[in-house]
Amino acid sequence: MGLRGSPTAQVHFDGVRIPDALRIGDEGQGFAIALAALDSGRLGIAACAVGVARAALDEAVAHATGRRQFGRPIADFQGLRFLLADMATRVESGRALYLAAARLRDAGRPFVRQAAMAKLHCTDAAMQVTTDAVQVLGGYGCTADFPVERYLREAKALQIVEGTNQIQRMVIARQLLGPETR
Repeated sequence: MGLRGSPTAQVHFDGVRIPDALRIGDEGQGFAIALAALDSGRLGIAACAVGVARAALDEAVAHATGRRQFGRPIADFQGLRFLLADMATRVESGRALYLAAARLRDAGRPFVRQAAMAKLHCTDAAMQVTTDAVQVLGGYGCTADFPVERYLREAKALQIVEGTNQIQRMVIARQLLGPETR
């Protein structure tokens, strides 16, 4: 459905022996290491989502300024202008959120909550922006002749990878409330 730019495959290792010198971390720590890698991965997914949303916004703006109805560009209609403004706001707020989380990571500071927030917000924003871009393009937005239909599929996949957005809400709440709350 999505992730066309990120080929994914299963790999099976049976009977493979890895020397201790090549092991990442201590024995028995693999799961914890994998979970920590997810936090950084969430920043990457957030950045991808912002890129997808930005591409959809660019397509919508180009279409809105080029498509004419009733003798003028459809971008002249207030309803469409407001939609484009909301799309741009989602793109920029997502960019600011993931960059703030990335700065924390780069500084060696805790960033788990901010990474989860960035992944959640950016992928939800991408889903909304790409849906709106399809709306701006109308029937064209539903065809493979225009890239916004692909952007919509990519946005949906980004809401799922590196932990679904429901999982991000659990991570955020756990970071806010502590692990002992239910």
